[in-house]
Amino acid sequence: MLTWLQRIFEGLEFDPEYLLWLLLPFIILFIFPIFLVFFIYGCVIFVHIYGHRHEIREAYHTSYWNGARMAIATFWDGVGHVWHGYELRGIENVPDEGPALFIYYHGCLPLDVYYLISKLVIHKNRSLHCVGDKFIFQIPGWRPLCKMFSITAGTVEACTQELQEGNLLCIAPGGVREALFSDPNVYDILWGKRLGFAKVIINSKTPVIPMFTENCRESFRTPEWGRSFFRWIYEKTKAPLCPIYGGFPVKMITHLGKPIYFDFDTVTPEEVRKTIKKEIRSMIREHQRLPGSIWRGIAQRWRGNEKEGEEGEMKNGGENNRKGQNGEQVEPEEIELLQRNGGNLPENSDERDEIGGI
Repeated sequence: MLTWLQRIFEGLEFDPEYLLWLLLPFIILFIFPIFLVFFIYGCVIFVHIYGHRHEIREAYHTSYWNGARMAIATFWDGVGHVWHGYELRGIENVPDEGPALFIYYHGCLPLDVYYLISKLVIHKNRSLHCVGDKFIFQIPGWRPLCKMFSITAGTVEACTQELQEGNLLCIAPGGVREALFSDPNVYDILWGKRLGFAKVIINSKTPVIPMFTENCRESFRTPEWGRSFFRWIYEKTKAPLCPIYGGFPVKMITHLGKPIYFDFDTVTPEEVRKTIKKEIRSMIREHQRLPGSIWRGIAQRWRGNEKEGEEGEMKNGGENNRKGQNGEQVEPEEIELLQRNGGNLPENSDERDEIGGI
């Protein structure tokens, strides 16, 4: 290490060896313990993976791809266990066979989806297919991984076929817009006028499992400054250029609701959308303390999910209590649109058939 640092300071006027000896106590006191912690947690994750060695071996006997999928799933399960104390509640609502569609609220980064995929692979031996935003397929090197975990930029027809073939599928109707621009103080749902996922439900006649993860906006966040500017860029170009910061070790608990069934012969896409949106908003109220807090999420990581007195009561964001003319609760962005358009929400034909995605 000393030799490497000496090469960095070659050509400088002062003696690098003096500087190295001067900083060596700080290196020993601060940098080495950080590396040591990473090594220890690396061992913890390895032990977690080793605990699933029988499942990995059995998966490899089926096919190399299944073995690789199981190995990656156990790694992510270990990361979730160590860093976020991840829990999955309601796994009994996931069928052992046959189709089901997960509709979920999109956090800033979909770590909860990665953890959920891992849990289902390990404990249900089922792969959760996902609809991803188109931009992720343009990232170099991601295509093989997307193929392994069945992540597709789905159309209504493709998603319907996935479910008719008996697969599990998850969709975030809010997509990148909700991930980057939803307010962590109120966890507002930003689905716009998208109805593609509702058409998939009706066409495939598949039960819906609503999903929400506590503190999914506290692990990673987008800065408040410049948010309106980056939102304007996204709406014009669909380019997710908004910066992200975080990686905080907050407690994450994914809640899976009871399957929702519809009268598929008579229900309309608008009714499906309204019902599911209402259910997910109800799950946010029940399980998420508002306004969102990074420090509270970290504290919850260490002390568990205890709720005491008034602190434990879930609070609604004021904007989420506003209602439209038909009595349905309206999101803040829709309130602004209502004011601009004399009380009528605009029909965005470009978005109505969009699916959304991770």
